[in-house]
Amino acid sequence: MTRAVLSLGSNMGDRFAYLQRAVDGFAGRLLAVSPVYETAAWGVEDQADFLNAVLIVEDDEADEWYWLREGQRLEQAAGRIREQRWGPRTLDVDVVTVDDVRSADPELLLPHPGTPDRATVLIPWLDVDPAAQLPGHGPVRRLLENLSGDGVRLREDLALRWEQVPR
Repeated sequence: MTRAVLSLGSNMGDRFAYLQRAVDGFAGRLLAVSPVYETAAWGVEDQADFLNAVLIVEDDEADEWYWLREGQRLEQAAGRIREQRWGPRTLDVDVVTVDDVRSADPELLLPHPGTPDRATVLIPWLDVDPAAQLPGHGPVRRLLENLSGDGVRLREDLALRWEQVPR
């Protein structure tokens, strides 16, 4: 059994609908779904703002590669085209952590290397797991103390629909 933390983002088209499609794609494996946040683009800044959320998922038969492939499948179904690094996208699904797995494989770096510096991931993650730990880095709450969350705005008007997996 694996438990994974996944980060969702969208800044093209119906951003909220793309996030909802990703949540629906992980149905039956969802333990938690964060509130939706809106954030300015990072990396390539001359693009539309992102909607972001974090999911905590669990599956008896999944490993870290399963979560990567499932996220890629959902991105492809959303019409994502990878033309520019950190460019606009219909849907981005990042595998943040999978249990305590460490991976240096260039296709799947775990934990996700950008996580310690991204309030766009850490803030929604804390919403669904206040005791969250980033393997190799410690408490997420402590990491967030070193970052500005000024550009991360809660979208109280948007709530992703989902059903929690019975435990």
